Amino acid sequence: MIDGDSRSKAFLSEADKNLELAKEELMKPSEDLLGFSVCKNSQFAIENYLKGFLLKNNVEISMEDTMASLYEKCVNIDPDFKTIEMSAIACKGHTIDSRYCTDINTVSACFDTADTIDTYFRKKSIL
Repeated sequence: MIDGDSRSKAFLSEADKNLELAKEELMKPSEDLLGFSVCKNSQFAIENYLKGFLLKNNVEISMEDTMASLYEKCVNIDPDFKTIEMSAIACKGHTIDSRYCTDINTVSACFDTADTIDTYFRKKSIL
């Protein structure tokens, strides 16, 4: 059986990979940029960062958890988590779905949130 710490590290590592893929996509010339790819990788990064943090703190996660429910669990552990803005992410209350990755504002909000979580975790020495 895989312990919580190993699972936490796996989620955090996957989140780093997702964020890196989103960053690489953003570096492409605008005519080659795939906003959908940036958005999806950012969404997965957010979800994986939150799951990794929760498992690191021995909090149960389930398949039904959304980004919003994971975020609330994180706030319960660390009230400073409220400094991470999630309100601009339209899909946070749903399972990750492509229908929310339709405009540049959505793409930007997802990427910015994933990047903010990454920075927050690095400052707190979680990553």
